[in-house]
Amino acid sequence: MENQNNMENTFKVINDQGEEIMCDVLFTFDSEETKKSYIVYTDNSKDESGNVQVYASIYDPNQENQKLEPITTEQEWKVIETILNTLQEEIKKKMEEAADSEGNDEQ
Repeated sequence: MENQNNMENTFKVINDQGEEIMCDVLFTFDSEETKKSYIVYTDNSKDESGNVQVYASIYDPNQENQKLEPITTEQEWKVIETILNTLQEEIKKKMEEAADSEGNDEQ
């Protein structure tokens, strides 16, 4: 998979069938533990349960023409899963707080 842009908010990848797919960058981060940079992104497709598919890869933020590398170790997946779970909990809390404050306004 090669990036056509400079890791802005969107980039294109070429899938295994040679099709160009536009992806949205969800976030990037550097891991002190693994000493690598990661990109978490989506092509906005959905799985059989209706959840948006999210992908993660290793990338070099200093490289102009990005080549995304696969994540191959269980340790790296655990780092990414921990971050995703933390973000998901934060979003859930914010949505609950917003719903609570909307409920208070109506009383």
